[in-house]
Amino acid sequence: MRERDIYGVTRRKRRSLTRPAKKAVHAHDLIGRDFTADIPGRKLVGDIIYIPTDEGWLYLATWLDLATREIVGHSMADHHRAELVVDALTMAAGRGRLQTGCIVHSDRGAEYTSDELRREISRLGQRQSMGRTGSCYDNAVAESFFALLKAEIGTRHWPDRTTARAEIFALIETFYNRKRLRRHPIWGYLTPLEARQRHEQEDALAA
Repeated sequence: MRERDIYGVTRRKRRSLTRPAKKAVHAHDLIGRDFTADIPGRKLVGDIIYIPTDEGWLYLATWLDLATREIVGHSMADHHRAELVVDALTMAAGRGRLQTGCIVHSDRGAEYTSDELRREISRLGQRQSMGRTGSCYDNAVAESFFALLKAEIGTRHWPDRTTARAEIFALIETFYNRKRLRRHPIWGYLTPLEARQRHEQEDALAA
């Protein structure tokens, strides 16, 4: 491999972005490691990851629907201030993918304990939930998605944020949401988009 300049794909150890706010208000854990949901828009889990570019870090925030495993909201920026996660949640709500009283679950990083996110959750009529400090298992599904993302990206280092943003957008919206199969306990192997469509068809038939 060295002679042919070939490198294996490895998952680098994640640099923690969790910094509790000085006056953080922690929400109760409404998930309790139950990463299932009967219908879309009832439970979301979110997290942040950093992407290396020659211009500096590009930060990605996502919200994943536990009923379908679809990424329903995402946002990218050159910072990881509260507006990053707020923008991703606003995107999810703008798509009409959330139920009233939807649980919005995350870790206890400063972005998630911020007044900005708390106000947006309240405005949208949702409920905030947080895992314990330092326990990755309390937000395991969000962590698992980023592990998959890193496996697809590999050790790539982008030349600029614009290129990274475009390719990560395509990876989420074109590959992950629309093409990646996962085992559904009832319907068999479906993509996240197909799982949502099956829910919508069942709702239409029930109506």
